[in-house]
Formats: sequence, C-alpha cells, structure tokens
Amino acid sequence: MGKNFYALGLMSGTSMDGIDASIINSNGIDDFEIMQNKYYKYDDKFINKLSNLKNKIDKLDDFKSHFNDLKSIEKEITILHAKFTNDILMKFKHKIDLVGFHGQTIYHNPDEKISKQLGDGKLLSQLIKKKVVYNFRENDIKSNGNGAPLAPIYHYAIAKKMNINNVTFLNIGGISNETFIDENHKLSAKDLGPGNCMIDFWIRQKTKKNYDINGDIARKGKISKIQLDQCLDIFFNNNLFQKKSYDINDFDISSFRGLSLEDGAATITEYTIEILASKISSKNIICCGGGRKNNYLIERLEKKINKKILKIDEFKMDGDFIESQAFAFLAIRSLLNLPISFPMTTGCNKDSIGGIITSNF
Repeated sequence: MGKNFYALGLMSGTSMDGIDASIINSNGIDDFEIMQNKYYKYDDKFINKLSNLKNKIDKLDDFKSHFNDLKSIEKEITILHAKFTNDILMKFKHKIDLVGFHGQTIYHNPDEKISKQLGDGKLLSQLIKKKVVYNFRENDIKSNGNGAPLAPIYHYAIAKKMNINNVTFLNIGGISNETFIDENHKLSAKDLGPGNCMIDFWIRQKTKKNYDINGDIARKGKISKIQLDQCLDIFFNNNLFQKKSYDINDFDISSFRGLSLEDGAATITEYTIEILASKISSKNIICCGGGRKNNYLIERLEKKINKKILKIDEFKMDGDFIESQAFAFLAIRSLLNLPISFPMTTGCNKDSIGGIITSNF
C-alpha cells in the first residue's frame, strides 16, 4: 500500500476563469480520500487580460514578442495561487506534504515539442513554504508524448475504487478528452476535440456572460446545417481530425460569425457534439468537467450516441474538481518517482515520470 500523503492540487483550466483546488490523502497508487475542494474565481479584469494575452500567442515566435507581458502575468498568476493556497493551508487541520501546481496553459503544441504553462513553481514554493511539484508535461513531450491528457492514471484509481471497468471517463473542459478502461482494466486515453472552448468564445464575444448556462442560449437557436456541414467537412478531412492532442487555438468561431447569438450557439454546440460522438470509445460514459453542466449539450450527445451519460457527481464525486484532484495525485506520484503518463495515454515512448520538485524555502 505504501505511505499516504496530504497533497494539494491546483488547476487553472482552459476556461481561464479561476483556480480549482483540491486536497487529497493518497498513496499515489490505489488509495485516496478527498479531503477538500475549493474554487477561487479570477476577477473579470484579470480574465480579460489573460484571455487577450492567450489570443496573441499563436506560434513560438510570439513568446519573444510578448516576453515581458508573459513574465508579468506569470508572476501575477503565481501570487494569486499563493494567496489562495495560504488561505487553504491556514484553515486545513492537517499538515500538507506537497502541492501539485499545474499553472495556466498558454500554448500547447506537441508537434513543436512545447507545452507552456504560466506559473513559477519556485516562487510559489517560496511564498507558501511548501514543497511544490510543477511542469508536469515536459518529460512526456521529451519522450515523444503529447503532454496530455495527464488525468487518466487518476481516473484509473477512481475506477478501481468504484470497482468498475469497460467505462469511458469523458472530461469536457475547454478541450474534451477521454480515459477508457476496458473489461481487462487496461488503460488508454486521448484528446477528442473541442469541449466548451468554442461555445465559450462565442458567448463571450456576443454577450457579457462567460459561458452558456445550462445550454439555454443554444436551446433557443436553430442549427445552421450549411455551416455545420461545411465546418465538419473541414475538420474530418484535414490534419485536425488526425491530431492526437489539441489546444483551444486549434478551434475558432469565425465560420459562424454571420449567425445570430442563439443560432450560432446551437450550431457550435452541434459541431462539438458531432466530433465527440465520432471519437468516444465506449457507450458506458461517466462525464466530468464543466461541460457536464451544459444540459443541452449532454442531451444532444446522448441522442447522438443513443446512450445515457452519467455524471460523476452521481458517484458522490464533484465533477468540477476531478482535474485538481488529479494534479494532487500526480504530485504524489512524482514524489514517489512513479510514472504519470504512458504510451497508451499520451503516446510517449515509455512510461514517463513527470514534474519538477522544488523546496524553495
């Protein structure tokens, strides 16, 4: 079984709206208990600042031209994480052994051998006076992996605890990915395509909201079959369909700009659903991530695949915090020198140990 550790996982996802934080007690293998989940929302000014900078980073050369802005916002992100973390540490009754710090993905392109997360692990360690594990994706990419998805080994532990197999964990974040555990408990995973990213882009551009709550806007719209078919044709007949790993910059909403708010939301949602339905490995699906709350998207996807989609919340787990729990779990595995990614999850050459461990205090 091995020793258990208290680990805090910090995750700022592709929605770029705040920080998910989870404390787990785990041995990093087959035993875990969720102690606490908390969410810290960025203010709107910071969300816009982060989103605007992310939109400017479209290729490697952009890192040079925006170097000072990137360094400035990286420090800001780290200080926000530290402030939130210190608040959690002060109130938690047990001593936290280590912190898994994902940071904010600003650019992800495994073909160029890069996945860049904003967040200074050494500075965070100094500010919170704790051991910090960061830069989880680099080793995997060096081993010819895609650097994502990294949560599958945690999904595997969840499935083991639930005593289930032949199941797909469908994570609908900005990007959608799946973890598939077959009847022999064999693990595989892959990115599927867009999740919330295109819908969120559309809603933010057309309204003062950050996302389509419950899918209510899309539900009122009419799907534009012409634009839907054109966009799907482009996706399925070019290199985008073949990609093993996606970044939100792989998808844009310009093809839908002539549509009304509601029709655009409906058509983009349908576009997302068609891609997911074409790639999901199993019809036994447990859904997590923010997209599970988009009732319209889930209903349409269920209709498309002709199968009920269960939400992980039905198994007494909070679907908003699976990724932050995963990075706490991965931090423990890094500390124990255990692999966090595998050939069947990221395409790496061999089981890959990831994360840099720092104690800068």
